[in-house]
Amino acid sequence: MAAPAYPAWVTRWVSGQWRNKKRPPVFRPSRPLALADKVANRREQAAEATCITEMSVMMACWKQNDFNDAACAEEIRMFYDCVAKAEEERKNENEDTLSSRGNLPSSKVNKLLKRFPQITRYV
Repeated sequence: MAAPAYPAWVTRWVSGQWRNKKRPPVFRPSRPLALADKVANRREQAAEATCITEMSVMMACWKQNDFNDAACAEEIRMFYDCVAKAEEERKNENEDTLSSRGNLPSSKVNKLLKRFPQITRYV
């Protein structure tokens, strides 16, 4: 089997010949180094389910009391309180621009790229 043929600069770089001249090989990009005008729309990760415990307690109460709302008023109130709290947390999270990992969602990146487009020509 024949050895793979690498470009000459790869051979020089691996052998260390560029070190004698104290500079690395020149990088020539195939395209201009500039940001695109938009990024791909990707779904944010699905949020975890909230209030599962409260919902299961409420449904168990309904089952025990033949789906009578009056008998399960406390469980229903606890479930609705949990849902309201989760919605409030979700709204506060959406106000923050960065996610927990420190990344911007694609929709906000596209808005920023529209506000500040790439300069393709000089004035």
